[in-house]
Order: sequence, then C-alpha cells, then structure tokens
Amino acid sequence: MNNSYSQLIIDIENGNIESIILIPNRREVIVKTRDGNQKLIPIFYNDQKILRLSEQFSVPLTVRDLRSEQRLANFITGFGLSLLFILSISFLLKRSSKLLNNMQSFSRRSSEVKPEELDRITFDDVAGLNEESEELREIVCFLKNPQILIDLGAKTPKGILVVGPPGTGKTLMARAIAGEAGVPFFSISASEFVEMFVGVGAGRVRELFRSAKEKSPCIVFIDEIDSVGRQRGAGIGGGNDEREQTLNQLLTEMDGFAPNSGVIVIAATNRPDILDGALTRPGRFDRRIDIDLPDRKARFDILSVHARSKPLCESISLKDLASKTPGFSGADLQNLLNEAAILTARKDKLCITNYELEKALDKAQFGLLTKPLCDITKKRQIAYQIIGRTLVALLIPTTDKLEKISLYKSLSTISGTTHFTPDEEIIDSGLLTRNYIYNKIVISLGARASEIIIYGSNEITQGSQKDLSDVYYWAKQMVTNYGFSDLGPIAFESENDTVFLGRDLMSNRKEYSQKTSKKIDKQIILIANKAIKFAIQLLEDKVNLMDKLVEELIDKETLDADYVISSLNNFLSIKQ
Repeated sequence: MNNSYSQLIIDIENGNIESIILIPNRREVIVKTRDGNQKLIPIFYNDQKILRLSEQFSVPLTVRDLRSEQRLANFITGFGLSLLFILSISFLLKRSSKLLNNMQSFSRRSSEVKPEELDRITFDDVAGLNEESEELREIVCFLKNPQILIDLGAKTPKGILVVGPPGTGKTLMARAIAGEAGVPFFSISASEFVEMFVGVGAGRVRELFRSAKEKSPCIVFIDEIDSVGRQRGAGIGGGNDEREQTLNQLLTEMDGFAPNSGVIVIAATNRPDILDGALTRPGRFDRRIDIDLPDRKARFDILSVHARSKPLCESISLKDLASKTPGFSGADLQNLLNEAAILTARKDKLCITNYELEKALDKAQFGLLTKPLCDITKKRQIAYQIIGRTLVALLIPTTDKLEKISLYKSLSTISGTTHFTPDEEIIDSGLLTRNYIYNKIVISLGARASEIIIYGSNEITQGSQKDLSDVYYWAKQMVTNYGFSDLGPIAFESENDTVFLGRDLMSNRKEYSQKTSKKIDKQIILIANKAIKFAIQLLEDKVNLMDKLVEELIDKETLDADYVISSLNNFLSIKQ
C-alpha cells in the first residue's frame, strides 16, 4: 500500500479512510483504512489541508499530544542518570575507604613467625658453612646472655649483612640463628615494604621495628634487602619516592635503637654493590658475612645432609659426586638429589642408583638433552667438532679433567657436549694464569680447527658459535682487564655502575681514546688468530685418529673419557 501524502489525499476523497490520528509535534498522521490496515504518513508542518479534507468528507480526526509523554520520559531518564551518578560516587568512596583501611591494616600487619610455624633449624642442619656458622654463634650468645657484653662496655651488633650468590644458604643461616637462640623471629621480604601508595612502606617499617622492640631480644630478618636498599637518587629520571622514603625510615629505625636493645637485624642480598652507603656503614650493619659457593668438602657435607631422607644404593659415593659438581650451590645440590629421586620414582625403583644420579647431573649441567641429528653428513661434521675440541684439550697442558663426550645436545646448542670438570684448586684460589686463559681460548677453537682441517675454510659451520663467544670474552679479558697483552700491565676497563643505577647511560663506558681502542681490538684479534693456528697445528697430523674416533662416536653416540685418552696415548706412542 502506498504511504505517500498524495495518496492519502486521494484516499480521503474516495472515502477509503475510516479515521485519522494527528500527531502535530512529530508531523505525522496515523491513518486507518476501511479494510482495517494502519499506516504512518508524514505531513507538512501546520498542515491545514488534512484538517479541511477530514471535515469536508466527514473523516473522524483525533489530535494526540505527546508532549506530556515526552516530559515523563525525560524525567525518568534524568532521574535514572542522577541515581546512577550517585551510586557510582558512593561506590568509589566506599572503595577508597576500603583501600585506606587496607593500607592501615598493612602497616599494622605482624611479620612475626610463630614458633609452631617455623621448622626448628639449628647450625647442625647448615652444612658446608662452618666458618660462617662460627661467626654467627656469637650472635646467639649475645641474644642468650647480653649481660656479658654490657659488663665489658661492649654493644650488641645492630645488624648483620649476609652476602652471597643465590642458593648458598643465606636464609637458612638466619633461621638457624633463630632456632639456636630460641628468640622471636620476624621475617619479611624487602619487596613487601614498597607498595602502591607513598608512605605505606615507611609505616610498615615503623610498625615492624616497634613490634620487634616489644619482643626483644629478637631477630628481624629482611630478605632481598637490595629491592628497598638501593642507592638513593639512582635510575634514569631520578629515584623512586616510595622506595626512598622506605629506605630513609629503615635507616632511622636502625640508627635509633637504644644501646643493647637486643634487636638484631639480619639482611640477605646477592647484590651488595647496589646498596646505599648509608645502609651498609657500621652502626647499622656492623658485620658482613660473605657466603661463597661451597668447595668440595662443603659440597660433600651438603649432599650428606640432603641424602638423609633419600634411599641411596650402597654403590653411590657422595665424595665422587661432590668432585663432579664444582660451582654448584647448596640449592643446586639439593635439586640434583631431588631430580635423581624423581627419576627413580618414575622407573618404579626402590633406591637411587648411579644411573639416576648421572642423568640428573647431565640435566643440571646441560639442560634437557635431545637426540643428535639424523642427517649422517651433518652428524659427522658435528662429531668432528666434538673430537677436535676434545683432542686439543688433551694435547695442551690443562688441569681440567675430561669426563665424557657425547653427540647428545641440549636445546640451547647445535653441537653435542664435551664435558670437562674444572680444576678445583684454581676455582677456589680465584687466580688465573696467563697460560691457563690462553689454553682455554685454544680449546674453544678446537672445533673450528678440526672443521678447517677436514672440510676446508669454505665449508666451516656456525656450530662452534658458543665457543667463539668464549674466545672473544677471554681474549678481551686478557687485554683489557688482566694486562696479558703487548699493551702492557694496564686494566683499560673499570667496573662502572650500570644504567640501572643511573650513573652512566652506557653500561661499559670507554675510558680510553679511539686510538687505544683500535690497539685493543688488534690485540684481541692477534690472540685469537694465534690460538687458531696453534689448534690447527696440534690436529693437522692426527687426522687418522680423528677419523677413527669420529666413526666410533657416530656409532655409539657417547664415548668415555678413559677410552679417548687411551686412544690418543696409543696414537702418540706409535707415532714416536
């Protein structure tokens, strides 16, 4: 049906319209026809023609005023929006009040560890830290009988800073002090001080020390103190206001102790170099105890402690295991035995054997090992890299002990593994000779030297990329830090603070001229070229031995150290 204005006029004149409803403010009419249909037709503003026609042809016309309905709708809409606004404001005020209450309850929250919640740990449970334990036994005496110091006019140390790499037992030492002394123990992580709102951390520090003074003598242990104790004003764009306010409050509380109050603060960190100088001075932290990675005897003691709860077969020698794990921390050793126990349970065995320990040790040292490549050509080239590196290491004077070689590779390496156990005495002494470092460079280039000999310089691969990174690192250390080059006994690079501390935009800013920089680069390249020539010289007359060992490595995928050493010795004796 046509809804046009002209058709409406025709329908009115022809008597087809039963009734008309006029809506003036919308300029529309609702038309009901004789056949019962309705339609909406727009009209002109103040249309008089529709009025005249409806009167002329006797068509009932009704006027509907919607202004009252619109006023009601507008009122309801406005009231709803106002109510929604009021409810939103109420919700925000209630939430802000709740956050404020949380802030206040946060600063009042107790950090005291209840005796029933704390496993009693004594110095007998802390293995491998005999000297450090003896140093801390004095603190236990101070806590148990402070009168001895008072009679001598001495003061109880206010703070002890325990420094060491991760996993060396810093937290364990603090718990052992609390267990030995039998005093209240307050434990908190420094990261809990720094919150979203400025001032909350400082309030938490005040509440912590107020509670500690009420329970004195006691121990306050702050773990990872470097998260709040960094140097003030550090960082690009200035410091962190909340963290610095918290540090200022901590400095005030530690310096405000009454003499012999009996509250001892023990803080642990593995980044002492970034701590604020005002925090580490005597009077706040009077003692510093450095915990290093355990030596062989200490590793044996740690393994003995963790092996108490694990069923080990009688054939296992913890002394041998300790000798194979230089550089392992106490946490690494605990994880090593735990991985062996998990592997044992997976195989439904009743006790841990050497097999599980070896697998766990491989996983700890190399990560998850995967099968070698199936492509025999690439597999052979990788085998030459492994054998070349191994033979070079055996041919030059080195105190590192070869353990095994394998085609199995970790997810982070392309080639297989050649594992040497570093000399324990060199690691413990920390003294590296010029020959020792140079030999490490030559060994790292053994894989590249074997590829050059067998395949030629145009067919070498990037499989020895990690070795080449080691070459650059050690050669640079020889030239720039140790004075092991023709440039003389000069350390060209000092230990600058990193950009994290806000001192320099570059982490290693050069403190020498461009001319000196070119000389340093020349010396590094000279050392590397000399080392690769020496490695090639060691291997070029041993191609037959390399071929033999490569074939056996491809066949067995793993060779024992004793077999490789005996094969080399037989080859050298025949050659002579």
